[in-house]
Amino acid sequence: MERGELDAALAEEIRARTLGEGFMKIVQTVRRNGKTFRISMRPVAIGGETRYQAEMVDDGTVRVKNFDANGAAEGLEEIIAQKGARDLHLMTAKGDLHVRVTRKGHVMATRSAEMDRVAVVQPHDRVKKTPLASFNSSALLRVTGLADGDGRIRASQRGKYDQVNEFLKVVDDVIKDEPGDRPFTVVDCGCGKAYLTLALCMYLAEVKKFADVRVVGVDRREDVVAAASKMAGQLGLDGKAVFAKADLTEFDLAKFVPFGCDEAISIERADMVVSLHACDTATDEALARGVEWRARYIVSAPCYQHELQKALGGGAAKGAQAFAGLLRHGILRERLCDLLTDAFRAQLLRILGFRTQVVEFVSPDATARNILLRAEFGVKPGQAAAVSEYLDLRDFWQVTPWLETRLKGMLEKHLVKYE
Repeated sequence: MERGELDAALAEEIRARTLGEGFMKIVQTVRRNGKTFRISMRPVAIGGETRYQAEMVDDGTVRVKNFDANGAAEGLEEIIAQKGARDLHLMTAKGDLHVRVTRKGHVMATRSAEMDRVAVVQPHDRVKKTPLASFNSSALLRVTGLADGDGRIRASQRGKYDQVNEFLKVVDDVIKDEPGDRPFTVVDCGCGKAYLTLALCMYLAEVKKFADVRVVGVDRREDVVAAASKMAGQLGLDGKAVFAKADLTEFDLAKFVPFGCDEAISIERADMVVSLHACDTATDEALARGVEWRARYIVSAPCYQHELQKALGGGAAKGAQAFAGLLRHGILRERLCDLLTDAFRAQLLRILGFRTQVVEFVSPDATARNILLRAEFGVKPGQAAAVSEYLDLRDFWQVTPWLETRLKGMLEKHLVKYE
């Protein structure tokens, strides 16, 4: 028997549990070359018959296929025969089986206590309760390219589709107490291909029923702004979803000319500022503009940021010295700096009067950048506890976060008071 191979008795137990009565689901995750491959299989009802649905996720690509009993048995043999470090979780009505194979090939199997569950065979086409399924989004999905001509979500766009859905869920929760009988303005900073911009506009209008919705997408690339503006026209969102070609640092919300228009429009303030994976310091700029535009809500999924990595690269800082064993490894240094950067961002928003949470908004399978900052203005700026926590963290690492420099004029009076 090869290293990491399941012995005959364990393999037979998996077959008996999966192909016998009471089978609920089997999931195996294989780790290889720094990536994961996951396959799952469950019974489904199709046309009144029990079949088996397999879902394979490989480097962000999702494939789904249905099998009869013979096909399921063949697929199960492939699962059992997989090599390398992996985790297998098998659920049945009578109990669970968990098998773990380590990198060194050690096989460990654990079994739950006997259970008495009911194995319900779900219909294969059950509709998930997602924001994009709560209104007629078929035109939106086709126009943006998330779905093909038949309305099926493209495999290559599944991750983006999930991100938009989960982002909308957060927005829905954030504004749940907002009255719908007033105008509501959102600015999408670094809107890119406008998947989120257009989805957010339609969701606020059709599901949340705001009387007057306006979503402004800002991006510095003329080609993507032109494409986004064209899609807004195709969806009948003229005037509701508008786009501006501008660098975020120079964009003036109080007076700007939307792409394709001749006349400038003026917006006094933004009710909400959002950003989805604006790269490097663009996320910080989006947060800063949200503060400056007196937005009540800021919802941002940050992307990478290199400024802190540069600051810690020399190793002179006290924190850098204490963590030298971690910082010498590039991937660990990058992840630590990402966490520190987001912690600094959250603390600075707290100092400026925002109730701020840092949450995981989507599965890591959809994107590795799955952290999200959600903030609502509503407390007195400069609270001692928020300032103290920020200064302790900043001074330990002996760095000045980019966002502090950007908002120096607004932060200085609060920070100096306690330094």
